[in-house]
Amino acid sequence: MEKFYTSLGLMSGTSMDGVDASIIRSDGESNYEPIFDKYFEYDAVIYSDLLNLRDKINSIKDLTTNSYQINELERKITLFHAKISKEIIKNTEIDVDLVGFHGQTILHNAQEKISKQIGEGNLLSSLLKKEVVYNFRENDILNGGQGAPLAPIFHNLLVNQNKIEKPACVLNVGGIANITLVISKNNEDLTSFDVGPGNCLLDEWVRRHTQMKYDENGKTSKTGKTSEVILNQAIDNFDNINYQKKLSFDIKDFDLSFVKGLSYEDGLSTLVDFTAIIIYQSILKSIKIKENEKLLIIVCGGGRKNLSLMESIRKRLPKNISLKIIDDYKIDGDFIESQAFAYLAIRSALKKVISFPNTTDVLKPSIGGVLVKNF
Repeated sequence: MEKFYTSLGLMSGTSMDGVDASIIRSDGESNYEPIFDKYFEYDAVIYSDLLNLRDKINSIKDLTTNSYQINELERKITLFHAKISKEIIKNTEIDVDLVGFHGQTILHNAQEKISKQIGEGNLLSSLLKKEVVYNFRENDILNGGQGAPLAPIFHNLLVNQNKIEKPACVLNVGGIANITLVISKNNEDLTSFDVGPGNCLLDEWVRRHTQMKYDENGKTSKTGKTSEVILNQAIDNFDNINYQKKLSFDIKDFDLSFVKGLSYEDGLSTLVDFTAIIIYQSILKSIKIKENEKLLIIVCGGGRKNLSLMESIRKRLPKNISLKIIDDYKIDGDFIESQAFAYLAIRSALKKVISFPNTTDVLKPSIGGVLVKNF
């Protein structure tokens, strides 16, 4: 009988606004149980420092140039993760076996084979007196992969444990949108890749024009009018499927220049439709199904709350493809990624494979993550 482990997953995404924390119990294989989920917002100083640093890091060279600022912020972020982890463990009275520490991505470049997350695994282990798994992406990259996406094996577990009909396409709309096609229980049958922008362009447009971080429920975009001329030109300029054979993106792969002449509301509406069309076209071009074959798209991540974006995707889909929110299956769509890294931490500790040729373009199924015990 497989042993079950209790794991705390800590995930900070491309929005850089805070940390999703989840505790799960799992055997690292075909069973998991969610126990605890909570979001912790970064304080204003960390949030501001992260946005400032992100604007400075565009290449490997910039990592060296800004090393002092990176090291200072890395320590701040690690201390923040330690603080919330101690709070979670104390308040829940759950004795976790290990911690999955994703860290904060400051640079991801699939072509240059680099994915840099800041966060000191050794320091976190010392402060928590727990085993910590971090640096999840490096081994995949060393084995020829792009280092992302890594959540597909957890998407597979979600679909199969919750008995969701297959084939199912899990669409995660975070800063970047990615999809995982699940056709069986076998991890090696998975297909996954980033499809393009998720919330990143929308959120950046909101931040540039207002004091808010995002357009709540997509309300403001509904008041705007999409510029069809600008939209069509932008779509013509973007073809993800032939986009340098990218399976993974960074938010800096996209910019707002094509909507800069529009009003706030019209720009937001145009960006919603642009994002929706990229997602819709990528799914249709990448997943070959016949007209009479059904496909279920299950949406998770913060973007599922943007009702304008969901409607813009839904209205373009053919009748044989249905779109549902993962919450319809009594699964909290806000914490899929943090639960995924709690699960990946268990697999990493057990030396089990976490990435596959059809998910990251890695040359062979690969293990990943660095396990540290610094106490």
